[in-house]
Amino acid sequence: MTSTRRTALIAGILFIITIVFSIPGALLYGPLLSDPNYVVGPGADAQIALAAFMELIVAAANIGTAVVLFPIVKRQSEALSLGYVACRIVESTMIVVGILSLLSVVTLRQGFAADAGADATSLVTAGKALVALHGATFLIGPGLLAGLGNGLILGYLMYRSGLVPRAMTWLGLIGGPVVFLSGIAVLFGVYSQVSVWSGIATILEFAWEASLGVYLIVKGFRPVPILDAVTAPAIPSGHPVAMT
Repeated sequence: MTSTRRTALIAGILFIITIVFSIPGALLYGPLLSDPNYVVGPGADAQIALAAFMELIVAAANIGTAVVLFPIVKRQSEALSLGYVACRIVESTMIVVGILSLLSVVTLRQGFAADAGADATSLVTAGKALVALHGATFLIGPGLLAGLGNGLILGYLMYRSGLVPRAMTWLGLIGGPVVFLSGIAVLFGVYSQVSVWSGIATILEFAWEASLGVYLIVKGFRPVPILDAVTAPAIPSGHPVAMT
């Protein structure tokens, strides 16, 4: 297996990991996100902890995709490739902040259960604020930044380089901006974050990430000129060829 084939395989696996772990992770948060009184109720703390663990895996895989692909796509545009890495890092940072906010709700609930004299009303208010913080981090991270970085920037790099079929990259080139604009619409209250319109807006972006992951695992990169620079052996500075 060549180094570029190995890079494509690892990147593809990481993309699939982000999908496989992000969806069940979000669903497992259900008891906390859907119950405004979770902090003073019986709770489902083990389930929330599992969801948090799965989201940590997603955050790590997000950064991994950018780090693994950077040596390849920087041959097309180093500036855009750095932008892609930066978007993925900030996106993952937002995910981690969201995880901490929900784990804080769990801590408040456990403290309330242990202290019979705790103020239930204040704890419910604090719990709602922490859930709202999680919603904001999800909007900015997997919403706005994923559409910008993983959709538009990576889609453009893949389109220009031809590393994957150009027809497939249009899923990202269109889906990324759609997700980004949908996030802006949610930010300004056009519709809610959990709505039919938000779901529709993510379809192309989801298809882009899934198809890219599968293609890189099964096929690898297409043979394009920028790979020649990656795979060509380095020529010593004193070599006659290097001096011509």
